[in-house]
Amino acid sequence: MSSRTTTSAGQRPARRELPAARVLLVLGLLAVALAVTSVLGGSYRASPDAVLRSLLGEGTPADDVVVLGLRLPRLAAALLVGGALATAGAVFQTLTRNPLGSPDVIGFTTGSATGALAVVVVGVGAVSPAVGAWLGGAAAAGVVLLLTRGAGTGSDRTVLVGIALGAALASVNDYLITRAPLEVAQVARTWLFGSLAVTRWPDVAVLAATVAALLPVVLLHRRALGVLDLGDDVAAALGVPLARTRVVLVLVAVGLTGAATAAAGPIGFVALAAPQLARQVLRSPHVPLVTTAATGAVLLLAADLVAQRLLAPLQLPVGLVTGAIGGAYLLWLVVRAPR
Repeated sequence: MSSRTTTSAGQRPARRELPAARVLLVLGLLAVALAVTSVLGGSYRASPDAVLRSLLGEGTPADDVVVLGLRLPRLAAALLVGGALATAGAVFQTLTRNPLGSPDVIGFTTGSATGALAVVVVGVGAVSPAVGAWLGGAAAAGVVLLLTRGAGTGSDRTVLVGIALGAALASVNDYLITRAPLEVAQVARTWLFGSLAVTRWPDVAVLAATVAALLPVVLLHRRALGVLDLGDDVAAALGVPLARTRVVLVLVAVGLTGAATAAAGPIGFVALAAPQLARQVLRSPHVPLVTTAATGAVLLLAADLVAQRLLAPLQLPVGLVTGAIGGAYLLWLVVRAPR
């Protein structure tokens, strides 16, 4: 009898999983290449020597403004926002067991935008837009969970209710802009498209602190997420506390979404696509969290580079680029889905 492995008729042999370290190395090299291109290029070209001198504190005032004041914080924000959104997308897609269950599709990102806009338009001095974004995202998540109670998070009803809520909140956002002063409305409208152009080091610092605090919580629940992907009955049989785990993961994912939205506005596609791309590249049955975060960071960094250079010297909001790509990806995802 042949020693070659056989499979039953009509079945394909299972594909072997790729080593995560190899994929992370490739993503790291891509991130470095994109970062170098972003910092050195543009309408103001900075030589490698000029960038190095600025980093050492010996640059010219012009180089310092462009490299240290504009390009480096934008680069850091792209990596952090991309990683945060991708991680939040991985959590929500696992909890809903649906590739469409990402925060930008089910209304949580729009809710974060509503909270941040409300703070800016109403002018609550004691509350920062970041806090408003988190509260708005948490409120949106609470409404979705309340309206879908009894159905469980792993149901199509959760996605449908989230889509409806997102559409309603988008109208609220438009209304808030119409009630704002003209100069505030112009800034808010640009921010609503999703943009990294005005991100500065204080924004990066808040975002970095939030990601550093919340990302380890998700990683600590990595095993629970993998078990939840198999279904509630299996998770309960394996000793996972379903209610507490869901609450913790939803709050953490909403926090990541709110922090990313406060820094750059509502950016679509990254949370939707990064988990599925990482899963397909690694050929993994579950969403790989670290690879997903790295994929999201590289995706947003590449999209922001396109936004800067596509119509240069005119710079597009990165949300327009990710939205255009995300629309095509969503259409492909729906067409190829079995149901």
